[in-house]
Amino acid sequence: MTGAQTTLHHFEADLSALTPAEKDAYEAVEIEDYGVREFARKTGRRPGTVGNLLSRARGKVGGEGS
Repeated sequence: MTGAQTTLHHFEADLSALTPAEKDAYEAVEIEDYGVREFARKTGRRPGTVGNLLSRARGKVGGEGS
């Protein structure tokens, strides 16, 4: 994990529209600061799958991607 700073936006994001998988990916990568590949290994998913989940989640909470 890197030492990136968590911003207030991360805590204010409404995650209720996310699927459980999208929420897990978003929280791990955006809030807990896991890398996509690191989270993929942890969950047994492929990095591309995690990237897709993360992109959809970011789009739903108003971040980049969609």
